[in-house]
Amino acid sequence: MKKTILFIVSLLFGLMFINAGLNKFFNYMPPPKDMPESMLKVFGAYMTIGWLMPLIGIFEIVGGLLCIIPKTRALGAIIILPIMVGIVLTAIYQMPSGLPMAAVLAVINLWIIIENRAKYLPMVR
Repeated sequence: MKKTILFIVSLLFGLMFINAGLNKFFNYMPPPKDMPESMLKVFGAYMTIGWLMPLIGIFEIVGGLLCIIPKTRALGAIIILPIMVGIVLTAIYQMPSGLPMAAVLAVINLWIIIENRAKYLPMVR
């Protein structure tokens, strides 16, 4: 039962990051209407760095795909971890209304990492 729930949660988590990554290339999701002015400035600054958003998008797509596949889920969670830290910090400091969603995604990412902790142990020994 736990494996099935983890697979479903990982599938949804991975699909969300694949969607976010694809949006960085095709811009099919408009920004929220209630986005604070400070966030619009931050995103404008990110867009002036032409390579940054495509790079993040590639990592979101690759990490999302890897999270869906059980054998590569541990690697996908580690790839998404720094992006997740950025999402949580942005939600805390720039847009607190996004914090509940960011917290849920962070908990899912941590759950995936904890469930796969045995795969990380050889790196720290």
